Parts: sequence; structure tokens; C-alpha cells
Amino acid sequence: MTKKITPQNNHANQKNANKGQAGVNEQYAKVHGNKGQQKNPNNK
Repeated sequence: MTKKITPQNNHANQKNANKGQAGVNEQYAKVHGNKGQQKNPNNK
């Protein structure tokens, strides 16, 4: 069971890449997951 994420924690997680850790920060992944597609000039 996961903990309820407060707006403050969600905001902090969006900026936290979890460098040096084995896990994935779900909020960070959702925020930055589509960046490559949006910045790719060859994407149609």
C-alpha cells in the first residue's frame, strides 16, 4: 500500500531525479517522460 502524496511532496518529487538510487520517481518520470518527443524536430 502506498502513502497518500500531498501537494507539497508531489511538487518536490517532480524536481527530484533520484540520482544515485535504484528506483524511479513516478512523478518525475511523468513530468519529464514526454520531453524528448516534444523537442524532437523530426516528430510529426
